[in-house]
Amino acid sequence: MNPALMTTSPTASTASTASTPGTYGISALGRNLLLRTDSYKVSHWKQYPPGTETVFSYIESRGGAFTHSVFFGLQAHLREYLRTPVTREDVEEAADIFALHGEPFNREGWLRLVEKHGGRLPLRIRAVAEGSVVPAHNVLATVENTDPEFFWLTSWMETELLRAIWYPTTVATISAAAKATILAYLEATGEDPAGQIGFKLHDFGARGVSSMESAALGGMAHLVNFQGTDTLMALVGARRWYDCAMAGFSIPAAEHSTITGWGRAHEADAYRNMVAQFGRPGATFAVVSDSYDIFNACDQIWGRELKELVEQSGATLVIRPDSGDPAATVLKVTQILAARFGTTTNRKGYRVLKTVRIIQGDGIDLRSLRLCLSNLKLNGFSADNIAFGMGGGLLQQCNRDTMQFAMKCSAMQVGGDWREVYKSPVGDSGKASKKGRLTLAGSQATGWRTVRTDEGETPTDDALETVFENGAILRSQSFGDVRERAAAGLRRLADGLPV
Repeated sequence: MNPALMTTSPTASTASTASTPGTYGISALGRNLLLRTDSYKVSHWKQYPPGTETVFSYIESRGGAFTHSVFFGLQAHLREYLRTPVTREDVEEAADIFALHGEPFNREGWLRLVEKHGGRLPLRIRAVAEGSVVPAHNVLATVENTDPEFFWLTSWMETELLRAIWYPTTVATISAAAKATILAYLEATGEDPAGQIGFKLHDFGARGVSSMESAALGGMAHLVNFQGTDTLMALVGARRWYDCAMAGFSIPAAEHSTITGWGRAHEADAYRNMVAQFGRPGATFAVVSDSYDIFNACDQIWGRELKELVEQSGATLVIRPDSGDPAATVLKVTQILAARFGTTTNRKGYRVLKTVRIIQGDGIDLRSLRLCLSNLKLNGFSADNIAFGMGGGLLQQCNRDTMQFAMKCSAMQVGGDWREVYKSPVGDSGKASKKGRLTLAGSQATGWRTVRTDEGETPTDDALETVFENGAILRSQSFGDVRERAAAGLRRLADGLPV
């Protein structure tokens, strides 16, 4: 079945498998929690006011490229890393490294944590449900120590908790923005937007990211919104961290070597072989066709020499241009294929190609994707005709500043009394931080608001749940739940409703 054209979600996508802890990605390198922070954190235990008992911090997106975020990824980090206790060996390894590194390490404090808590972190992490679509400048998660003896632990965790949240949340938000754009064009020019949207953006990003773990986290984040992927590590991550037996799907597809290996004189034979191998009734397969001349391939080879073979196969051929200006190339390819294979006109008055489709995977980001769709619409073609592949623009062309993520301390308990903690830089009001103990109130249906809970009164519509406390994970979500929540929030955005 064609992921670009699938109209129903395979039941396997909601199936469940047991989650297994253990090393994954770079965990062997990052096994020791004491070394997953920044150097300057090591000296902070000496810098707090005397009598400090509790440090309370929050995480938010301060805006940037998007007005909202699709919160995702914290559960993966909790399962992979934070349920593993700190050991005496971890402390001694860190002590050796920091002695050479030149930082005043709190060896006795960490050994005390191992002795008193069995190495389990005396922390409370509260977070909004994953998949929630939350406007920028709102609290997404809070962190505080639960044992006054370890007040310095909250800030120690900033580096890895920010890293756990900003990247998958940013990718999920980029993917959601692409979904909103494609869906708008499907609704304007197609007949089955809901049935097609799940496979209209395919993840091509595995080779362009910085690590296997980035591929898993970013690839999963994309699959919150879509079901098409070539990033296998995302499937492993979804099984391991979100109990999803199969989160994404793909189809047989050619690469340049499997075409150019036949030689230029035998380009048509390479294509003919693809039809012979994968051209079955109801099947879908993709063939990169720009190795020499994409327009000649569409016009003369696919459109004349192999046209009858393709039509008789009963399969859907997806032609992939992979060079040139995306918007101009897509339109010209569509026009050639329309002339050769013919079109139908749907109820919206837009033309739909017979037998063939297009996937554009080169040079796609949010801007070029929109230009491709706009160009097709202006020339009378439905968005049904095209799917997109996105690599670096999806998984790699972002950083923490894309959505201006930050974790800031907003309250401290010192000598039994709580005090506000904040910063307000004269040179950048956008970096001013929030004050007091905070939570996120409301819901996806009623809207969100960040509120203070300084007097110990929790709002009745408190939206943050304790997900981790004293070494234990207290809330787990399935990937299906995350997807449903994200889809509901994005529908509200598309309808112009507050989130």
